[in-house]
Amino acid sequence: MVSSYDVSGEATPPGSDTRLNGGPGMGGSPHGYGRNGHVYAALDLGTNNCRLLIARPARDGFRIIDAFSRIVRLGEGLSQTGRLGQAAIDRTLAALEICRTKMETRGVSRARLIATEACRIALNGPEFIARVRDEVGLLLEVVDRETEAHLAASGCAALADEQAEGVVLFDIGGGSSEIVWLSRPTRQTQGLDPTGDAAMRGRVRMWASLQLGVVTIAERFGGIDVSAELYERMVQHVSGELASFMERAASEHRCERFHLLGTSGTVTTIAGVHLGLLRYDRRQVDGLWMNDEEVSLAIGRLQAMTYADRVANGCIGPERADLVLAGCAIFDAIRRAFPADRIRIADRGLREGILMQMMSADRVWSHTRL
Repeated sequence: MVSSYDVSGEATPPGSDTRLNGGPGMGGSPHGYGRNGHVYAALDLGTNNCRLLIARPARDGFRIIDAFSRIVRLGEGLSQTGRLGQAAIDRTLAALEICRTKMETRGVSRARLIATEACRIALNGPEFIARVRDEVGLLLEVVDRETEAHLAASGCAALADEQAEGVVLFDIGGGSSEIVWLSRPTRQTQGLDPTGDAAMRGRVRMWASLQLGVVTIAERFGGIDVSAELYERMVQHVSGELASFMERAASEHRCERFHLLGTSGTVTTIAGVHLGLLRYDRRQVDGLWMNDEEVSLAIGRLQAMTYADRVANGCIGPERADLVLAGCAIFDAIRRAFPADRIRIADRGLREGILMQMMSADRVWSHTRL
């Protein structure tokens, strides 16, 4: 199903002025770019979250003019029943209505709206997609795991150390977790648009999609009262699922600049706890470097919190308090499989990858790269 479509509406003053470019910092100017006149939107409907970004092209990147994120828990109970529950569907339809209104208001003319693991595996997934089309007016594209892994890589790759010969990039989701071995650009990829799909696929040495995420792990093991023993059982379970990817990656060279690059609510929460933020602040988190000891200390602080403590924490809150330790267990399994002194934190991912690929396909930056 093609999910690029036309919507119309009068644009309102921007609700945010976040600019994302090809590097780790913020910057860029919208003037002189996007001559095709398009306003772009990327929507990522996952097992746990519904997220939207609306943007205009800027110099070698884009300027975000609106955003939306809501925890909908679409996959709640899915691992037990095999079906999307009615309450979860209702929550998600309400969130998607907000997304449609935002796209109309901002005058979005190019969009890609993707759904991932929950819609891939649910027995009533096709029925849900049809309801979204008929009741909300949005065309969701259920992407396969390979596409999801490559989009996550596209959205985060700019944060990889350019001198590192290899980087393990991972995206911890609600129902699945993607892991990618990302290589340094080669002669073959350097001649391509670095934001394009072909260039990114040239850098992905291997990838895997684990059929587990924060929701599935928390539902299987529990997420409210997590003892040290229970936490270790979570880690060991994830380690078993990682074994095949570890074996394939064993021959890959790890230079002294090898590092991990993580994107997800789990890693950004860990970063927020490490920084001691009273409220989450993307500007302080996206692109942050942490060393291995700092990550261990932050996870230790999370493990020491009671459920009530996690609910009250400004970087976690009540909607994620029962999921964050499951995410930490997935992260710890990855750290054990691929030990690294440095870890970079990304508050960007699938949506940014979608936007970069759409704009690259439209050649909105071609006049700056001649």
